[in-house]
Amino acid sequence: MLFPVILFLAFVSGFILPWWVACIFSFAAAIIFGKGSWDGFWSGFGGLAIAWAALALLKSFPNEHILATRVASLFHIPHWGLLLAITVVIGGLAGGMSALSGVLVKRVFEKG
Repeated sequence: MLFPVILFLAFVSGFILPWWVACIFSFAAAIIFGKGSWDGFWSGFGGLAIAWAALALLKSFPNEHILATRVASLFHIPHWGLLLAITVVIGGLAGGMSALSGVLVKRVFEKG
């Protein structure tokens, strides 16, 4: 249940809100729906990674990857696809750490 919630919230928020809001949604969803530490991390990682990949591709395909290619060359990355992969991993790590933090905060308040 945690993965689809994070995926949906991250994808929808990516259109109108700053990037870091998806991390807040991941944290909050993990507090509400999270069960285990690994489940929380991988749900957050996968949810944000897939959402960021979809958003990046939705913005890159209409202009035939012109901006992505230029940014990749700016960072000396040989292809825009590798830039997309790096972006997805960074987003996934941010989401995974946010969801893991949410699960751990939930665990603290359940025991106390």
